[in-house]
Amino acid sequence: MSDIEPFHGFGLGLRRTHYADFLETQVPVDFVEVISENYMVEGGKPLRILGDIRERYPVLLHGVSMSVGSAHGLDGEYLDRLAALAKRIDPLWVSDHLCWTRTSAHNSHDLLPLPLTGEALDVVCQNIDRAQEKLGRAMLFENPSSYLTFPEDEMSEWEFLSRMTRRTGCYLLLDVNNVYVSAQNHGYSAAEYIAGLPLDRVRQIHLAGHTPATEDRPIVIDTHDREVCDEVWSLYEDAVARTGPVATMIERDDGIPPLCNLLSELDRARAISSESGRARVA
Repeated sequence: MSDIEPFHGFGLGLRRTHYADFLETQVPVDFVEVISENYMVEGGKPLRILGDIRERYPVLLHGVSMSVGSAHGLDGEYLDRLAALAKRIDPLWVSDHLCWTRTSAHNSHDLLPLPLTGEALDVVCQNIDRAQEKLGRAMLFENPSSYLTFPEDEMSEWEFLSRMTRRTGCYLLLDVNNVYVSAQNHGYSAAEYIAGLPLDRVRQIHLAGHTPATEDRPIVIDTHDREVCDEVWSLYEDAVARTGPVATMIERDDGIPPLCNLLSELDRARAISSESGRARVA
């Protein structure tokens, strides 16, 4: 299983609203990321469009239902379809989330949290090993946003992720917004979280917006439906100062604005990363 070399670029999540922009114009991005499950089919228009876009831009495959936290193991049919898509598209890399989404008979379509225990870590590592063996490549896994913790927890989430990468050889997709959301909800330091990660394993960063807490709802919700807030930009600045050059992406799943708005946010990420690079050289 080969290593994933760092890729310093700036991209966007490909959404149907912007298909025409990517097919008919030259969008100033270094890559696009797609939701794997939307294209894990044998044919049809979406897969054909993705193939056309792949001829113009590097593609990252980002899954939402591998369910590496499932005690029932991974779905063999799912892995077959993902492997077929990866072979067809030849992505820069394939990623998913540290979570579980299904039982043996039901898929919740939600990214559900795991207890941070040694037993859960064993399950996750066994599932990651199987997925990477099937794909013939190392994968990236994203830190989740969360709204609850378990009394059984034996370690911090960043320690769980550190042990996971050491045991499986996988890499990390650092979602800075998710770190902020979880830190706000659970009362820990977002900066401490990032500092505690094995930052040499980070290959990609996600930036997104969230719904702030209110008096009636005292939790921050990871909604991906608005601009990146100043606090998350500040955390991104801290993150790239520690990771060095990695791929950065703006993620928007709802309230999708015109493409120029997202490109403006991406320019801000470029500026922060560039300034961080100059500071490291100095």
